[in-house]
Amino acid sequence: MNAKERLQALSGFLTAHRARIQPSEAGILSGGRRRTPGLRREEVAAIAGVSTTWYTWLEQGREIKMSVQVLDRIALALQLNEDERQYLFMLALEQPAPTTFEDKPPTISPALSRILNELHDCPTIISDRRCNIVGWNQAAAAIFLDFALIPPEQRNMIWLLFTRKELKTLAVNWSDFVKGFLAMFRSYYGQYVADNWYSEFIEKISEQNKDFRTFWDQSDVSSAPEVFIEFRHAKVGKMLFDLTTLQVQGRTDLRCSVYTPAQDSDTDSKVRLLLSKLNDLD
Repeated sequence: MNAKERLQALSGFLTAHRARIQPSEAGILSGGRRRTPGLRREEVAAIAGVSTTWYTWLEQGREIKMSVQVLDRIALALQLNEDERQYLFMLALEQPAPTTFEDKPPTISPALSRILNELHDCPTIISDRRCNIVGWNQAAAAIFLDFALIPPEQRNMIWLLFTRKELKTLAVNWSDFVKGFLAMFRSYYGQYVADNWYSEFIEKISEQNKDFRTFWDQSDVSSAPEVFIEFRHAKVGKMLFDLTTLQVQGRTDLRCSVYTPAQDSDTDSKVRLLLSKLNDLD
């Protein structure tokens, strides 16, 4: 779209979202009936800490100077979700909004939990933007580790790959396995550059395992690496998987890592065998 169309779309977007917010939802006491629904322009301006004139010009789609900080305050005032915030920035500045992050652990929706369990014969792990493991199915526990027995602060895929000998023994092509996860981890590292957790984690794991720095310095980056994995499992022997990572759309950066048994192999039957042994123990 050209500049005129973009600013017209911005005008309509702001007007529509302002009309959706009831004064009580914004902490404003309503003094009787209003001629139009939603907040007034001056109320949005007051909440965002800008002048009424400036906000009026913004909503009218005029060519005015805008900053990232002010647009973020407008997004908060209009109670936009992350997708809407990104849309606002693209219309206003023709660039994505800066990525925000929260320290609280993400939650897995009931629908995602069901998908996880439905992938019965495919070991599947759900991780967050720090590669912390926040969900897994029985197949993953049978192939890798019983993640429930690992302290939550250590339940990180990168940390486990470099600190647990059983995982290094499991993966025949361990280097390719590690490179795939580090490429994904680096993409998060660049996206959340303002989050000091990453530099602290990198320093900590570098002290724990000197091999980490060798792999990290290769600087591979991929938001969704696809890797062919060969495992040598202590109980069932050779297992072949195609690793596919899928981003879960939503407000939190969750990712499914799905290990699909390779075609023309007996891996799927071996997965079922391990699951049956796991269920026998229960």
